[in-house]
Amino acid sequence: MGHIISIANQKGGVGKSTTAHALGAGLHLKGHRVLLVDLDPQGNITYTTGVNTTEGTAYELLTGKATTAEAIQQTDLGDIIPAGRGLTRLDIELTSTGKEYRLKEALDPLRKEYDYIVIDTPPALGLLTINALTASDTVIIPAQADIYNLQGIGQLYETIETVKKYCNPALRLRGILLTRHNTRTVLSRDIAEMIEATADKINTFVYKAVIRECVALKEAQASKKDIYTYAPRSNASKDYLTFIGELIERGDHD
Repeated sequence: MGHIISIANQKGGVGKSTTAHALGAGLHLKGHRVLLVDLDPQGNITYTTGVNTTEGTAYELLTGKATTAEAIQQTDLGDIIPAGRGLTRLDIELTSTGKEYRLKEALDPLRKEYDYIVIDTPPALGLLTINALTASDTVIIPAQADIYNLQGIGQLYETIETVKKYCNPALRLRGILLTRHNTRTVLSRDIAEMIEATADKINTFVYKAVIRECVALKEAQASKKDIYTYAPRSNASKDYLTFIGELIERGDHD
């Protein structure tokens, strides 16, 4: 059965969409069957993959206007359910009982078709993120080594615990990934140590792999390419492949 992973952080600018895309593309390159789900209304992954958004999207899927077959599009590095403009108003439109389970109901039948389903979530703790967490087996938090991220991790943990209590008891927080990291500054090292301590308190860990700041990531996105195709020898490409190797070694796919 396929494993569903949410990449979540309510703080923007931490490399959340970049991480979701790199994770999905990297797993595909390793021979896994991968589905990306873009739940971020900004649609960054959708833009980078260059898929069509005029027909079936995540918005149509969650509102029952499209089936999963109609929403899934194929790319060179795995399949994707693209974001749709309507996602911005989903909190207002979906008011019926069971609204938190819309994505779970759509994705559960797909587990037999994919090894991994990777969900990119919006930088907010609204209905879209709740749907993602309810549908997922695990959640990974990408975070920068700064004080605001440290505060945000605690807030996201409270949301995860609420989802576990009411919607998805099996959900596991499977690590914090440091992104856009600069190991040369004392402040980054100090905050990273504080994040390690926070991880211990919430019964998780910080991945040994860190994603270094790398201009090639922005260049790849502007070129609508994944980092492995655009700059296979870049620090970012090496770092994300190291992270994926660690994720698999730790057994996060079980």
